Amino acid sequence: MSLKIRLTRGGAKKRPYYRIVVADARSPRDGRFIEKIGAYDPMKAKDSPERVVLDLEKAKAWLAKGAQPTDRVLRFLDAAGVAKRPARNNPNKAVPGDKAKERAEKKAEKAAAPAEAAAE
Repeated sequence: MSLKIRLTRGGAKKRPYYRIVVADARSPRDGRFIEKIGAYDPMKAKDSPERVVLDLEKAKAWLAKGAQPTDRVLRFLDAAGVAKRPARNNPNKAVPGDKAKERAEKKAEKAAAPAEAAAE
């Protein structure tokens, strides 16, 4: 059984509130879980200590048992100093696509045409 440490959504519409839980990877997001180990309230200020409440001892125990945290939970654990989150680097993400390159070339040609006509 593969375990995940992940968020389950609660709260009202447009007012999210998340619980940090350990659950079987096959169970649905808001479905059955094994243990609740914390909470995350994105509506609170970023510097508020109540924004992320996490039982670090339980988190360490589940990580030792092989539970895999999701990316968002791994951010919380990294901020708490429990786990290390590797830096991500995708330099190709900022490169424009083929269509955008074509549009840029056409725009450059249109801008160069009046300048050439004025030079002649």
